[in-house]
Amino acid sequence: MERMPKWADVILTPLISLALAFALSALLILAIGESPAEALKVVVQGALGSSYGWGFTLYYATNFIFTGLAVAVAYHAGLFNIGGEGQAAMGGLGVALVVLALPWPHWALALPAAAVGAALMGALWALVPAWLQARRGSHVVITTIMFNFIAAALLNYVLVNLLRPVGSMDPASASFPAATHLPKLSEMALALGVDWGRNTPANISFFVAVAACLLVWLLIWHTRLGYEIRAFGKSATAARYAGISALRITVLAMLVSGALAGLMAVNNVMGEAERLVLNAVEGAGFIGIAVALMGRNHPLGVLLAALLFGFLYQGGGELALWTSIPRELIVVIQALVILFTGALDNMVRMPLERLFMALRRKGA
Repeated sequence: MERMPKWADVILTPLISLALAFALSALLILAIGESPAEALKVVVQGALGSSYGWGFTLYYATNFIFTGLAVAVAYHAGLFNIGGEGQAAMGGLGVALVVLALPWPHWALALPAAAVGAALMGALWALVPAWLQARRGSHVVITTIMFNFIAAALLNYVLVNLLRPVGSMDPASASFPAATHLPKLSEMALALGVDWGRNTPANISFFVAVAACLLVWLLIWHTRLGYEIRAFGKSATAARYAGISALRITVLAMLVSGALAGLMAVNNVMGEAERLVLNAVEGAGFIGIAVALMGRNHPLGVLLAALLFGFLYQGGGELALWTSIPRELIVVIQALVILFTGALDNMVRMPLERLFMALRRKGA
């Protein structure tokens, strides 16, 4: 019997964790002599109070959806993939190679090809850690961390020595051809007669991210492979006894996870920067861990958690711009949300479990 209702685990626990994080953040803001109410007003107005704010919120959320799904898929197999940063970076390389390799006549042709390139590079970057985990027992946490650094070094070399245009001092690839530029959500809205989100980077890849949520849901809960992934994640010993190959599931789960992380590059490399630059991932791979944990590793939860973190990122930027609250404190506030919704989740969950068990005994 479950210790507490499903709704309490999925909704109540994250809400209480968020409330604790925001309460502690308010105390920090008070400690430096600022008004928490005014700060909250600036964050909400900056992220949600205009179509401009919404455009940036959805752009950040798109990145976090992909990296959150990547962590979630691996987690269902009992694996903790924290290599999303490196896999997303390599996905960016895949996008650049595909887009610059051919004279694409239209973005509608370039987008699926670039998505395949991004997914393949991300999956490839997850393959070696997966094989080492399955065959050699090398823990996937350690190997994926190492591969994050290897990806950063490799991307630096490729940009400086291979992809940088002649005469340029900027460690970046050439700009992508205009025909491959993805339509912005503002342009799509304008085509419908709505002036929304002008000068924001949100683009059509947001819908790709939402489609990825649906596909992950179908994969994990409505396919044989998904059942095997979940069975292996629940009990590797029982799964082996049932004839499920540990090597196959570990490798396949990590390949899917790496591919999802790599797909993030469709948004930030192809959709926003329109070229490959250094440090394009900007920590989204690590934010994906908190997004997956807060979303309970369910695609719908990941979508909602990604929107929340997109709100925090955009609102935090506005807070730094329009108040005297230092940028470093805004990073601390974002870290508190990650801390309470991720690492300290059991601090809220365990008292709630005891409360519901006590209420159940009293009702009996």
